[in-house]
Amino acid sequence: MTESSTYLAETADAYDAIATVYAGLARDDLNGPTLDRAMIGAFADHVRADGAGTVAELGCGPGPVTALLRDLGLDVFGVDLSPAMVGLARETYPDLRFEVGSMDALDLPDGGLAGIVSWYSVIHVPPGELAPYFTEFHRVLAPGGHLLLAFFEAEGDPVTPFDHKVTTAYRWPIDALAERVTGSGFTEIGRMLREPWEGERFRRGHLLLRRDATG
Repeated sequence: MTESSTYLAETADAYDAIATVYAGLARDDLNGPTLDRAMIGAFADHVRADGAGTVAELGCGPGPVTALLRDLGLDVFGVDLSPAMVGLARETYPDLRFEVGSMDALDLPDGGLAGIVSWYSVIHVPPGELAPYFTEFHRVLAPGGHLLLAFFEAEGDPVTPFDHKVTTAYRWPIDALAERVTGSGFTEIGRMLREPWEGERFRRGHLLLRRDATG
């Protein structure tokens, strides 16, 4: 088994094992007028302004962000590596489409999406394995399509592994992650950093990007 397939299998198994508990926590993440919700709203505004189209939440977990995107007027579906998470999402939001899949090898046509939301879903990817994910995001997005990334910020430190509640994850300096993404054919539109809320350990980073029209 390759290093890539090993961490993918470990991540899927870890989320399968904790799926029900995790789903109970995730439902409360976006209640009320938060900065996180505002970033999702800004993403939705940009997608609608460009004529809408289909959006995918990649690494959707139990589906609350997918449902929020639907409530914001987008045609959206979710993809997750964990079969247990996808099962919970389908049960909770039976009107929405959820599929099992890996973000670095999507069963989607080239240029078929108007937008992608990756909401804390690339955090478990080892830094040396990250490039194929952004290449795949670029492939499935239409030219001019939008990408929203949410992640744990490293506050000026190098890329830093930490003991995430589910399995090992990585904190990224926002400038370093932005450089990685823009190097894969995206242009940054905006960013947001927020301080930890009560009970959170780390600052949160958000990047809103557009797929370049060429390349």
